[in-house]
Amino acid sequence: MQQRKKHRIAVIGLGMRLGMLLRAASAEGWDFELAGYVDPAPVGLPLLAEQGVDAGRSYPDIQTMLADGSFDLVMIGSPNHLHLTHLAETLERHPGHVFIEKPIVRTEEESFEAARLIRERGQGRVLVGLVARSAPIVRTAFERLDADVIGDIISIDATEHLPPAHGAYLARNWRRRVEWGGSYMLDKVCHDFDILGRMVGARPVRVASFGGRRIFNPEAAQQSRDQGPAILQRLSGWNAAPDISGADMDVTDHQVAIVEYANGVRLSFHSNTSAAAPERRWNLVGRTGTLTIDLVQNTLVVTPLAARGTVEQLRWRGPQGDSHGGADQAMARDLVAALDGERAFPVSVTDSLVAGLTVMAIDRALSEERIVDCAPLWSRLDAAEAGLAT
Repeated sequence: MQQRKKHRIAVIGLGMRLGMLLRAASAEGWDFELAGYVDPAPVGLPLLAEQGVDAGRSYPDIQTMLADGSFDLVMIGSPNHLHLTHLAETLERHPGHVFIEKPIVRTEEESFEAARLIRERGQGRVLVGLVARSAPIVRTAFERLDADVIGDIISIDATEHLPPAHGAYLARNWRRRVEWGGSYMLDKVCHDFDILGRMVGARPVRVASFGGRRIFNPEAAQQSRDQGPAILQRLSGWNAAPDISGADMDVTDHQVAIVEYANGVRLSFHSNTSAAAPERRWNLVGRTGTLTIDLVQNTLVVTPLAARGTVEQLRWRGPQGDSHGGADQAMARDLVAALDGERAFPVSVTDSLVAGLTVMAIDRALSEERIVDCAPLWSRLDAAEAGLAT
């Protein structure tokens, strides 16, 4: 990253996610001053210390922090149920840019309220941490699709299979409860539905879903989730559960979804939080070829329909120990460019709200055991963003 203006940053919720992002940003060469943070249990501090980043002052509350000076960027990484409140407080007191981790909010009503709030107070100032948008492999996939290498997309098969240690982390972390995190699919898979929506170029019209909890469940066979002490090595953060039994867990640990988009594309999505063979893959089948993006192997393959066509195979290697294939570093560059007015951030507020509402519709289809019509969601979102009554 080239030499730039030094940015002054404040953090609300210094958890693992913002700790990882700021550590990557510092390693990438972003010259910033972390003035301070608000967090009663900042589990991201050790990650900053690894990179020699001074976390600044620990403030008792948001009001005190925002009154203590001007900031170029306020970053919100608190648990999801606090996002809307923290966003509203920040937009009221802070005139600059605000970065908020995905998902912006947990519920449909919160989505419409966030849309109204950002329209009234934060237009052009809110940046959403859907980190996959910045990943080099994803940007290349967009380029290939925009170049029409596989023709019109007909159907998509997508997966998100987590390794057991990651699923165990979710079973202990605050994300295990709907009241704090929303749903498993919302918190973990909204990335995928954001990317897939951009690839398809349309919004969903109807969705269906099936799922449940059969892995991190007190009644499940212990051997299906017991990996010994290694499975508990990840810090579990605020309100962590004492074990991985799932005794108070109410989100799914496996779920499938079917989505039909307005332009006729059909998608099947399979997620599982404890798979022996981890996989995160998007397989897009078009009229003239297939595009396969594997985010575990970090490979992209274009296979043309023509028998004598060539096959393009690309592979990326992210920084050692990085779980996002270089996306954190790329998003740091995107943040700096947005702060300095050089280019727009790669994901818009509307994109992020559409992705979130798509997953919320999927979760409603699961809970209500029916196919959900998405049209009313888009009507209400568009109205909220336009400042009309909903």
